[in-house]
Amino acid sequence: MKKISFVLPIYNEEGNIPKLWKELQDLESKIRGYKCEFIFINDCSKDNSINLLNEIFKSNQGKVLIRSFSRNYGHQIAVSAGQDIALGDAVIIMDTDLQDPPLVCLDLIKSWEEGYDIVYAQRRKYKTNFMKEVSAFIFYRLLAMISEVKIPVDTGDFRLISKRVNDEMKKYKEKSKFLRGISCLVGFNTTAVQFDRQERYAGKPGYTFIKSLKLALDGITGFSTVPLKLINYVGVIVASLSFLFGIIQLISSLLFRDSVPGWASIVVIITFLGGIQITMIGIVGLYISRIYTEALDRPLYTVDFDLNEGSNQLYTGVLKNKDTAHINLETNSEIMLKVDSFKFKHNSELINKSI
Repeated sequence: MKKISFVLPIYNEEGNIPKLWKELQDLESKIRGYKCEFIFINDCSKDNSINLLNEIFKSNQGKVLIRSFSRNYGHQIAVSAGQDIALGDAVIIMDTDLQDPPLVCLDLIKSWEEGYDIVYAQRRKYKTNFMKEVSAFIFYRLLAMISEVKIPVDTGDFRLISKRVNDEMKKYKEKSKFLRGISCLVGFNTTAVQFDRQERYAGKPGYTFIKSLKLALDGITGFSTVPLKLINYVGVIVASLSFLFGIIQLISSLLFRDSVPGWASIVVIITFLGGIQITMIGIVGLYISRIYTEALDRPLYTVDFDLNEGSNQLYTGVLKNKDTAHINLETNSEIMLKVDSFKFKHNSELINKSI
């Protein structure tokens, strides 16, 4: 039987997880002919999210996987971690705040069955604050104008991708990820499913203004060189205006013997040019920072622990120091749990402990 993997990034979603899981179960009951796999990526949540996920895992082993990070790495990296372990013939990426209605996945699956490799959920309208709606509207259209790859407007990461698209996306190891752009970069047959985005069910958005701005800059610098080319254009325009201004001043002084004695105009010109230069250097700096990050070639993320079908119990505590860890060892099955540099193996008793 074919399998559909759901990649579900989690960061401080304790208020959403119970309802989300109920709706996912309802969705699963409506999916005919496929086995479902639910991959929760805990992005080092500070609330009770991991305990709620553990409870889900206990009663749904075989179809629920949990990967927990050692620290917070961000939404895009969390999604990438889920893609790394997804084994489905199709992979559905969706947020876990219930703004992306799970039942829309039925339409995504239907389009996939028609032969499309990428089916993205395109928002008809938002249910969010006005400023965020306006900024998102502007960003998507600006990116569409300057991107070297066709990235659909009004789309987030909510989409279905086929196994071959997922396998191709895993080859893209860049650190500053913009996954909705990468999925378009790999090509293949693409279509859209329209939906209305809902209000967040509970809690506060994980994407603050700063995080949203960083994602926007990653999208622009990762998929467009227009800002770099713009530097040349601005330089030529400013140089031409400065030359024209100099000619006007020269003619004025020769014909009318009228030179401006004050320093205000000089200060304005100098500060104007200085502001442009600093802005242009900043744009170059954004691209250089990406080069620097890629050159370091550090791992995308560090896993605190995985809970999967091979585990028959769950992680029940937090590592306090290098001498203690709290782990529930009740069952007879093998548990492999990695916590930083610790390895625990249980087969009815603790066999190996290495530090």
